[in-house]
Amino acid sequence: MLLSPYLIHNLLCIFLFLSSTDGTQVILVNNCRESIWPGILGGAGQTTLKDGGFHLNSGEEIVLDVPDKWSGRIWGRQNCYFDGNGKGKCDTGNCGGQLQCRGLGGEPPATVVEMTLGSSTSPLHFYDVSLVDGFNLPVSMKPVGGGVGCGVAQCEVDLNICCPSALEVKSGDKVVGCKSACLALQSPKYCCTGQYADPKTCKPTVFAHLFKAICPKAYSYAFDDSSSLYTCRAPRYLVTFCPPK
Repeated sequence: MLLSPYLIHNLLCIFLFLSSTDGTQVILVNNCRESIWPGILGGAGQTTLKDGGFHLNSGEEIVLDVPDKWSGRIWGRQNCYFDGNGKGKCDTGNCGGQLQCRGLGGEPPATVVEMTLGSSTSPLHFYDVSLVDGFNLPVSMKPVGGGVGCGVAQCEVDLNICCPSALEVKSGDKVVGCKSACLALQSPKYCCTGQYADPKTCKPTVFAHLFKAICPKAYSYAFDDSSSLYTCRAPRYLVTFCPPK
């Protein structure tokens, strides 16, 4: 029996709808003038998407099909050089000298996008942009679709331009990263550890205030206020490196 074109169209629409409800799409876009090498780290017990790392040319984008209830972090690596075996290094965001991070996090300083796309107790998605590990590239995460209140997490300004000299990370004469106070000073007071592992005792440093003033929609230190954490329920999200201002 031959199916009519109308029926085929309806069946295809139903299939696409059903397939789109299982998991979420995260679209990574490189809007920077140079290549970047995104790194991906899944949370405990989570799958590693794209083996944890890949190359993304300027102007290129890639669509990641993310499983339901996935949590993890994404960051950008810059000025990377890898051999045919995927061994090498990056100026920032390096993960053990490998192209594919495979369970390794990025070395700070690195601007990090964090997300939890549903859990066993809630269907809601939580996401943020964090400067807790410092800064290397501007980045944003925004929902495509979703409802009222689904905001944009971002640090769209190049903090390397105004990074205090004590926090600078350089490659030659160029500033490629800006350390957090924790990374630079290695003190419990600035890392919110030990006796300072409490929001009542760990307060934002002058550097955290600087980060927050320039990027108010990003986390600036471990106990930053919850205004930097966004809640949504969208079918897809757009993560843009060097987002347009």
